[in-house]
Amino acid sequence: MSMLMRRIGLAVVLVFSLVAAPHAVEAQKPERTARLGVLYVGLPQSPEQGAKSAIVQSMKELGWVEGQNLAVEWRSGESAEQLQAAAADLIQQKVDVFFVCCVALAKIVQLETKTIPIVVYGAGADLVAAGLVSSLARPGGNLTGLQILGDDLIPKRLELLKALIPNLSRVAFVQEDVTLSALPQVLARYDQQATVAARSLRIELHTFILHRGGDVPTAFLGMAKNHDQGLLVMATPFMFGLRKEIIDLAAAHRITAVYENHLYVESGGLMSYGVSISEMRRRGAVYVDKILRGAKPADLPVEQPTKFELVINLKTAKALGLTIPPSVLGRADRVIE
Repeated sequence: MSMLMRRIGLAVVLVFSLVAAPHAVEAQKPERTARLGVLYVGLPQSPEQGAKSAIVQSMKELGWVEGQNLAVEWRSGESAEQLQAAAADLIQQKVDVFFVCCVALAKIVQLETKTIPIVVYGAGADLVAAGLVSSLARPGGNLTGLQILGDDLIPKRLELLKALIPNLSRVAFVQEDVTLSALPQVLARYDQQATVAARSLRIELHTFILHRGGDVPTAFLGMAKNHDQGLLVMATPFMFGLRKEIIDLAAAHRITAVYENHLYVESGGLMSYGVSISEMRRRGAVYVDKILRGAKPADLPVEQPTKFELVINLKTAKALGLTIPPSVLGRADRVIE
């Protein structure tokens, strides 16, 4: 090789090194920390540890590690006003994505921002009917996620109660308007589904609406007065926070209850029929991941579950003096002994 060719080769190497050097330095820079805002119902110091660790773990599995490239901001409240203030505070913290569990919290956040993406992982009501998205296929705004058809499964839950109590004639339905005050159409939809299903099964339905946590004992006194044999409980985070009191009072009044959420049954409730909340949370994290990587919520179709699970607590059934019919027990996806 001639001296001239060697000099040309050296020059090319030097030029390439100078051009590539800034890119190499840039590649070594740490990723920007993404900020995830989680709004929940409850006391500020005590988000459900199971839910907290599950969200962090689900994000970690997708490459987002808390303390490295992810910061999770937790905010809460126990009333619509407190939750609204908490959502506003998360906006001030400049979160990149909101992560909420239900339609009520999604509505509260969407009233505060029409630009920051919102992922809901367990909307118990139809998001289109609630006015939060334009359509399931093309949400069109800043919100997407998963809806779990909680109201559509009311007829099935009433049928399960009827299977346990053949002479079932009176059922109580506990709802709340603490977090759902901005969504009267959701309460109306639940009422409609429950009323139609109860009428077809010749069941008298008594609705109790909780306006605060302290209303639970009063509601059960009303059930006793009505001689209610069965109980449906709307699944919202507000109700979930009261689950121990509801389960204990149902046992004390010997009322047969069916819940939307399997976590009630794991806490001592009798039976649940609905989706797996843990699975919905994992699927919701996938939406968050896509948005953090550049996807727009307006273009991400809302997902609906295709699998529902029946969970039965046999210990609770025994305490109530109930024998679970083989036809029901055989359909159970999980039995707690």
